Amino acid sequence: MINQVTLVGRLTKDPELRMTTEGTPVAHVVLAVNRHYRNHHGEIEADFVQCTLWKKTAENTAQYCRKGSVIGITGRIQTRNYENQEGKKVYVTEVVAETVRFLSGKPQEARSDPATKEEIPIG
Repeated sequence: MINQVTLVGRLTKDPELRMTTEGTPVAHVVLAVNRHYRNHHGEIEADFVQCTLWKKTAENTAQYCRKGSVIGITGRIQTRNYENQEGKKVYVTEVVAETVRFLSGKPQEARSDPATKEEIPIG
């Protein structure tokens, strides 16, 4: 069986890093991925794909990416379900990231240290 996804898109908001009860870093992001055609109004539509990032990938993405950052994600599609507060079963389909590539470059505040005029490494 094959379950492999590759996406390139923009983050719809700043990533928020959280920790599981076991202390594992996790971030949930939504990636806006443009479609390759225009609708009947001549506009390019986008799909908004929920993605889950774990461990160091989640930490690095939260530290170095912001709303509008272009990133590439490779991973797999996963489905899960849970019961909401009203007792109704909710189904979620998401991409679980295996790798993330930062395609926008370094965030503005990490490009250089104005006091020393040196570049600051981000990795």
